[in-house]
Amino acid sequence: MQKEHTAITQAEKLDSSKGLSNVFGFLVLLAFGFRYAEDIAVLKITPNLINFLMLGLAIIVHGSFRSFINAVSESIADVSGILIQFPLYFGIMGVMKNTGMVSFIADFFVSISTATTLPIFTFFSAGLVNIFVPSGGGQWVVQGPIVVESAIKLGVPLPKAIMALAYGDQITNMLQPFWALPLLGITKLKAKEILPYTLIVMVVASAVYLLGLLLL
Repeated sequence: MQKEHTAITQAEKLDSSKGLSNVFGFLVLLAFGFRYAEDIAVLKITPNLINFLMLGLAIIVHGSFRSFINAVSESIADVSGILIQFPLYFGIMGVMKNTGMVSFIADFFVSISTATTLPIFTFFSAGLVNIFVPSGGGQWVVQGPIVVESAIKLGVPLPKAIMALAYGDQITNMLQPFWALPLLGITKLKAKEILPYTLIVMVVASAVYLLGLLLL
């Protein structure tokens, strides 16, 4: 119990650290400068530009992550989780896409697949990618063409391959119930309170999906 208390205390210290939040905020502004310098020069102002700039400035001005999160929660409590996490998730998605990590994961599973096992490996690779990129549309843009091309080469029906990707993408949403954030805001529950139930759903649904992909 003592170790758990110490871990929580250290986490709280990081949340309250002015230095850490400043470093993160300045990194956001640095990335903003690299990304939007040309747009600013020609006065091309977009919602993404404004949101990126305001995120970095807000973290610095508030002085700590805790203060920033508290302020967001007070102003838009029911959707604060979505507002804060979406930019970070899309940042992760950009890193995985542009570094080729998604293609590497998909290509690896495809390289060890046969006509029978391709839907199974597609299911697992989609679930793995979805843990880091919880965006069905974004994941399809990167991984979808690989799955379609592989299915054609191995003679796997396209509907089956596409549904395997969709099943894998959805099943690991139970590990991080991002979809439930509005519901959690309304019910005042915490993610950790529903996670045991979503994990049960994930295990049972995975068995059903895998069985269906093998038999149908």
